[in-house]
Amino acid sequence: MNGNAQPLGVAAPADAPLEPSRPGVVSNEQGAVRPEVKWEKPSLKVILGFSAAWALFFLTLALPAPEGMNPLAMKTLAVVIWSVVIWVTEAMPVGVTGLVIPMLLLVTGALPKMPQAFAGYTAHTTYLCLGAFIFSAMMQLCGLDRRISIACLNFFKVSTANQLIRAMFVNNFILAILIPATAARGATLLPIVKGFLGVFNDSPAEQRAKSNIVIQSMVYSTLICGVVVMTAHMPNIIMVNLFQKKLGISIGYLQWFWLHLPMLFLWVPIYFWTRYYFGTKGVAIDGGIERVKAMKAELGEMTLIEKILLGLFGMTAVAWALSGSVIKIQAGIMTLMVLCVFFIPGLLPWKWGMIQKNTTWGTFLFLAGAMSLSVGMSETGLAAYLANLAKPIALDKHWMVTLLILMVTTHVMRIGMLSNVAAVAFLAPVMLDLAPIYNLNPVPFTLLICDIDTFAYLIPTQLTIAVLATSLEAFTMKDYALVGLGAMVISIVFDILVMAPWYALNGFPLVP
Repeated sequence: MNGNAQPLGVAAPADAPLEPSRPGVVSNEQGAVRPEVKWEKPSLKVILGFSAAWALFFLTLALPAPEGMNPLAMKTLAVVIWSVVIWVTEAMPVGVTGLVIPMLLLVTGALPKMPQAFAGYTAHTTYLCLGAFIFSAMMQLCGLDRRISIACLNFFKVSTANQLIRAMFVNNFILAILIPATAARGATLLPIVKGFLGVFNDSPAEQRAKSNIVIQSMVYSTLICGVVVMTAHMPNIIMVNLFQKKLGISIGYLQWFWLHLPMLFLWVPIYFWTRYYFGTKGVAIDGGIERVKAMKAELGEMTLIEKILLGLFGMTAVAWALSGSVIKIQAGIMTLMVLCVFFIPGLLPWKWGMIQKNTTWGTFLFLAGAMSLSVGMSETGLAAYLANLAKPIALDKHWMVTLLILMVTTHVMRIGMLSNVAAVAFLAPVMLDLAPIYNLNPVPFTLLICDIDTFAYLIPTQLTIAVLATSLEAFTMKDYALVGLGAMVISIVFDILVMAPWYALNGFPLVP
């Protein structure tokens, strides 16, 4: 042992020589070392956004409520404005906003009781998502998500670009059942898609094929499948919670799936549109099958942990399907009950610290805060006030025209917002109150408008998953906008002509 070294946990004498400084290490007066802290200078956008959010918040609080607006609604409006500016400028981590929003609702007196202000944290659907996040963390720890994706590609024996796109759609649907939040699924798919891009050459046809693969696999397929599976897309949870809170209508996991099942067929016309736009019919993948086999071989045989986890996920899926119908227990509580099985001592090898590091706590907090904001808008009358302001936009129109006008309007609003969760947290309560004004059923009306809001394909910054896809540098902004515009038109037409009648067949007619 070095003569100057001290036993662990014992401070060095005051006159002991300090350890020579090293890059990235700072020594204090007692000789202890710690990593050097590097300050990150916030961008001008963040500084301006943060300042503007608080300035507008206090300004709104200081102004008198307009005629016809409840003073509590005015306070909620201040919180809404603060939230939107913070979200658009990304001036604070979204998880932190999930805590600040209910705090602001409480201290401003908009929702004076803590259970009201923090309603998003006590909703059953919130804990359904939390359980799904924890399940997803376990799956990522053992690599089961990647194994499922590669097994899917191997099953389809992909050898062309279009075969790969079709296989990735099926893969996206499977992952939507297992992994909540589109961004989390995108992180799983990113290395797989990147690996396939590497087998293409640089011919114009292959470059277009790469653009199509990334946009379809990472963006369109991920979002379409996300809308169909309740836990796969956070806006779904916001709407389900609002239906329960405001209308007393409970939609379970299986019922949500059935109500949105036709949405899977939306992918078909979008697939043919993107194939036409990029001209990828018949573009081969050089060594595609061999590439999949090599990726599968790298994983080796399925481990015991993966088999146990797959069985537990199967049990969870059954529990979600039966909760609220066959079993009279809400899905959120059922999820917590299932978690007790996951954490039987010795059943799985991971300590809690490993699981929590891979759990998307920021998304959980963001979701709960956004749900609290939606409940606040509804309970204080802000949503009803905004709905009355929006009334002239499509009043006395045929229901198809009403839907079309509002869908186009919401898409214009979405250009400046990165997050579907943020957009639907604001839109859903307004649509819920706007529906009776147009003499329409609030459940299908809200679903139709907010589901279409998800398919904001004009610029990548409208969607977190699209921002992730841009990191692959496989498409131009021009191509993304043009093919996205076509996909948005297809989505709107499909929503009006297919989904509205389907809701009616299943007990939710748009026109009562």
